[in-house]
Amino acid sequence: MTTIAGVHGVVAPHAYSQAQITEVFSRVVSPSGQHHGVITRIHEHAQVESRSLALPLDAYEGLAGFGEANDTYIRVGLELAEEAIRGALQSCGLEPADVDIIVSTSVTGVAAPSLDSRLVALLGLRPDIRRVPMFGLGCVAGAAGIARVHDLLRGDPDGVAVLLAVELCSLTIQRDDTSMANIVASALFGDGAAAVVMVGERRARDLGLTGPSVVATTSRMYPDTERMMGWDIGATGFRIVLSAGVPDVVSAHLHDDVQEFLAQRDLSAAQVDRWICHPGGPRVLTAMEQALDLHDGQLDITWRSLAAVGNLSSVSVLHVLRDTMCHPQSGLRPEAGMLGLMVALGPGFCSELVLLAW
Repeated sequence: MTTIAGVHGVVAPHAYSQAQITEVFSRVVSPSGQHHGVITRIHEHAQVESRSLALPLDAYEGLAGFGEANDTYIRVGLELAEEAIRGALQSCGLEPADVDIIVSTSVTGVAAPSLDSRLVALLGLRPDIRRVPMFGLGCVAGAAGIARVHDLLRGDPDGVAVLLAVELCSLTIQRDDTSMANIVASALFGDGAAAVVMVGERRARDLGLTGPSVVATTSRMYPDTERMMGWDIGATGFRIVLSAGVPDVVSAHLHDDVQEFLAQRDLSAAQVDRWICHPGGPRVLTAMEQALDLHDGQLDITWRSLAAVGNLSSVSVLHVLRDTMCHPQSGLRPEAGMLGLMVALGPGFCSELVLLAW
C-alpha cells in the first residue's frame, strides 16, 4: 500500500472577513449596485467566515482582464506551491532531491510550461523527475490526485511522489456578471495550495515513514450531468458553471456509491472512523450528511474548514486531510487501526472515493 507521509496546506497571503469581501466583490459582480441586496444575502448564508485571496482586496475592482489575472495566477501560484511542497517534505524529513514523481492539479489558471515544471529549479528537484500535470478535474482533484499517485506508486514501490494542488479561485470572479453561479462563487471560493508526500510501500518501510495508507480507490461518473459544474472559457477568462442541482446528485447517488465501495471490502459506513470530505458548500455538505447518515459531528472538520477559508476547489479536501491527520483537539487524532474515507465531487459530474487505513 502507499503511505501518505506528509501533508502541508497554505492559503493565499491576503486574509479578510467575509463581510469585507462581500463589500468589494458585490461591486465587482454588480457595479451598478442593483444586485447588492441578493449578493449580501447569499454571502451571509454561505457559512464562510473568512477567506484568503491572491491579491489585496482593493485590487480586484481594477483587475484588467484575463491576461492580468492569469499572470497573477502564475506568480502567486508558484509562491504558494513552493511553500506547500517545502512544508510537506519537511514534515516527513525528506528533501526535494528525494522526489521521483510530481503530480500537479489546478483548474483556475493556465501555465505552459506548467507550474510543476517551473518548480524544478525553484525547489531543487532532480532533472529526471517525472511530471504529471492534470487540468479539468476541479474540486474532485484533491481526492483523485491521491488516487492517481497511488496508482503510480503501486508500480513503483521504491518511489517518492508529491501531489500538488494550487487554486486561486478569486481570480476567476467575473466583472459585471450577476448570474447566480457567479454570485455564489463570489461568496464561497478562496485561494490556497496543498502538497501531499506519498511513498511507495518498500520506500516507506526502508525509511521508517508512517502515516495513513491508501487501501483502495474508486471513481464514478454520472450521466447527463456535464453542465453541473465547470467553466465556460471566453475572452474574459473562466466563467463558472455551477448548477443548483449538485446537492440533488449527492442525494441520489452518494449513499449507494459509498455502500457498494465499502461492501466490496466487507466494510460498512459504520466502520469508517474518519470522514474526509470536500467542503463544497453548505447545501452540498448537508446533502452529504443526510446521504451518509452522518449526524454526530463526523463532518465537523470539513465544516470548520469551510468557515475558516472557504471552498478552495481541489485544495480543500487536502486541507481537511491535514487537519484530520494532525487534529489539535485531544482524542480526535486518528489511531492505529482506524479507517478513513475521503470523498470529493467535481466536474464531469463525478465523485472520487479513497479508503485510508491508519
